[in-house]
Amino acid sequence: MHLTLLNLCDESLVLSYNHGSAIHQLLALPSRPSTAKFPKSCAVTISLGGEKHIDWASVNIKLSGTHRASYKPVTVPEDCLWRIYLCKTSRKHYKLIVIPRRSLPSFLSDVPDDTLLSDCLLPGTHDTMAFYGWPFSQCQSITTPLDVQFQSGIRVLDIRLTPVKGRLIAYHGAYPQKTSFQDILISVHNFLTSPAGSSETIVMSIKQEAPSNVFSQLVHDEIKVGAGGWDMWFLESRIPKLGEVRGKVVMFSRFGNGDGWEGGLNGMGIHPTYWPDSAKGGFSWMCNDTLVRTNDWYHIPSFLSIPEKVALASGVLQPLPSDPPGRVLPISFFSASSFPLAAPQTVSQGFGWPKWGLGVEGVNIRMGRWALDRLSEVAEGEKREEPFLHGWTFMDYYEEPKNELVPLLVEFNFRGSKRLQYAKS
Repeated sequence: MHLTLLNLCDESLVLSYNHGSAIHQLLALPSRPSTAKFPKSCAVTISLGGEKHIDWASVNIKLSGTHRASYKPVTVPEDCLWRIYLCKTSRKHYKLIVIPRRSLPSFLSDVPDDTLLSDCLLPGTHDTMAFYGWPFSQCQSITTPLDVQFQSGIRVLDIRLTPVKGRLIAYHGAYPQKTSFQDILISVHNFLTSPAGSSETIVMSIKQEAPSNVFSQLVHDEIKVGAGGWDMWFLESRIPKLGEVRGKVVMFSRFGNGDGWEGGLNGMGIHPTYWPDSAKGGFSWMCNDTLVRTNDWYHIPSFLSIPEKVALASGVLQPLPSDPPGRVLPISFFSASSFPLAAPQTVSQGFGWPKWGLGVEGVNIRMGRWALDRLSEVAEGEKREEPFLHGWTFMDYYEEPKNELVPLLVEFNFRGSKRLQYAKS
């Protein structure tokens, strides 16, 4: 068996293991892979390199099992400096990928102020408040209310509302989700005024779920009297820099035509010019001088389309060579469903035992593997250039499997040649 240690941290790491009566060590420099032969099963300790080794993770790795390529997060102590993922790249080759443990409640605090939000990779939830109506109306777990989502690193919200007796209530289609817009505003305000959240920003997509002539005016009026009031919102029709919107909500208005809003459409934040329904090939529109490249293909034929869905959703996050720097915003929906063979939970989480060849892998685990592959490119490519991925993502059941996808997406905010340019400026 062979094991490759890929160190994506700033400090050198040492991997130690026992084989017979001998102790072996493998040194991994930052952003460089190190490979060695390993016994089929052994205990592994990862330590900081240098004169003084500090043990932070001791894991038991059994290099056996399924012949299918797979990965899993390694269980480490809560105070561990890193997140560790074990990947099976072939029958006799495994890879340990070590990334820094970012603070998910406040990860944007470490991103420079002059970073455009279009150059960030912001994890988000599709139908953020859809906690009820399983199997087809529910899109998020009841155990992940807004405050949990914020602490988990979610920064893009998909809020869908319907007027009920003069008040806006969260709905998914015709199914009520039991939360008022005012309660949503309270949760958002509480986070953005907390010690961790004051350095963060929230992008809120607001969408009208049922026909109404008063919807746009109700959103306007409820924001005015809601928690934080107008001061909590960024309403300009452009993509801001992070420093402009720390502690604020960036409006993403998928409703209205500007009537009743100060400044009309120019006072409703980011506003799509059109939004075709479930366009498989994606579509683009302009927000001021920024091209917004969007993929929202959600009506897939069945769970058999999951691989194609992942390829299209992930592809949007990768810039084209012709993209002007800082002037393209990718928006990608990882969510999909169709009756009867593709409920949101089935699409996002898969079913059965896919690692044993009995079942289907869901979107989330496939996206996690895709993210790990992109992160690996930093050390495995000939030019050793870090991948630059950016955009706003919308996910169903984001916490499955095991809250491992969001930390991988967050890591891209600290990688890529453009990140390095920001860090030097």
